[in-house]
Amino acid sequence: MKILLTGGAGYIGSNTLNTLINLNHDVEIIDNLSNNSNLNINIKSKFNNINLNDFDILNNFLANKKFDLVIHFAGSINVSESIENPKKYYENNYVASLNLLNSMIGNNIKKLIFSSSAAVYGNDFKNPIKESDFKKPISPYGKTKLMIEETLKDYDKSYDLKFITLRFFNSCGAQLDGSLGERHNPETHIIPLLMQVASGRLSKFNLFGNNYNTYDGTCIRDYVHVLDVVDAHIKSIDYLFKKNNSDIFNIGNNKGYSVNKLILETEKVTNKKIKYEVLEGREGDPSILISDNSKIKNLLKWSPNYSDLKTILKTAWLWENKIK
Repeated sequence: MKILLTGGAGYIGSNTLNTLINLNHDVEIIDNLSNNSNLNINIKSKFNNINLNDFDILNNFLANKKFDLVIHFAGSINVSESIENPKKYYENNYVASLNLLNSMIGNNIKKLIFSSSAAVYGNDFKNPIKESDFKKPISPYGKTKLMIEETLKDYDKSYDLKFITLRFFNSCGAQLDGSLGERHNPETHIIPLLMQVASGRLSKFNLFGNNYNTYDGTCIRDYVHVLDVVDAHIKSIDYLFKKNNSDIFNIGNNKGYSVNKLILETEKVTNKKIKYEVLEGREGDPSILISDNSKIKNLLKWSPNYSDLKTILKTAWLWENKIK
C-alpha cells in the first residue's frame, strides 16, 4: 500500500513509520521539521519538506502521487502554548488540515487516519470517558482538533472521504530496545521530563498542583505506550479498508496513574532520586482523565499490550540514556 504520513518525523509518526516499513508498505513523509527532527526518519522512506499551510505546493505534490491512504499526524500539540498563541494553532492545525483535506478530495485520495486528542472532551465529564460523551474543549488546541473532527464528518457525507479518528490520551515510552522515543523541542511531556531529571539534563521536575481531588492530591492521567498507539494505527488501516466506514476511537489504557506515582516509579526504574518543586495547578487541568477503550477493543480487536507502567518507564529510560 502507498501511504503518506504528515508529521512523519514526529514522535508517534516516526514510530508508526518504522512499523509500516517493516510491513512492506511504500511510505512517504511530509514534515516541515518545525517541531521535529530529521534524525527520527527511517532512511527507507522518502522525505518531503512541505508545509501544509502552503496549499499550492501541497496540491502539486499530491497531484503527482497515487496514495491509497493518508495518516495525518502533523500539527502543534502544546495546550498551554495554544492558549497563549491561538493564531498558531488555528493555522497549523485547522487551516493546514483543511488544505490537506481539500487537496485529497481534488486528487481522489479518499481514506484518512486522523490524530485527534482527549483534549476534545474538555473537563466536564465522568471517568472513564466514552467516545460518545459530551465534548466541550477548553483550549484552542482541543477546539482545533474537534473542528477537524466535525469537518471530517461533513467531508464523508459530501465527498465520500472515509476516515478513522483516533483520540490519543497520553502517548509515552519508546521502542523496547530504546532505539526511538520522544524528542520534542521544547519538551513538555511528563515522562521524558522525569527522565531528564533522572539523567541530570534537568535539575528538577515541576509538579503542577498537589491539592487535586485524587487519592494523593496529584493529577491522574491515562498513559498508553507508543507501541500500542502504533498498533492502533495498523488495526485502523485494516478496518478502514475492509469496512470502508468512518469511525472514532479512544486510544487509552483504561486506567490512570498519579503524578506522584510516576515520580516514585521513575525513581525505582532509574535508581535515581527525582528532585521536584510543587507549583500551582494549571487552570483547566482536570483531576482525573481516563479513557474508556472498550470500543476500540471490541471493533478493532486492539489491546494495550505494552502499557504497564514499568514497561513505559523502562523504555523511556533506555531512550533517555541514548540521547542525553
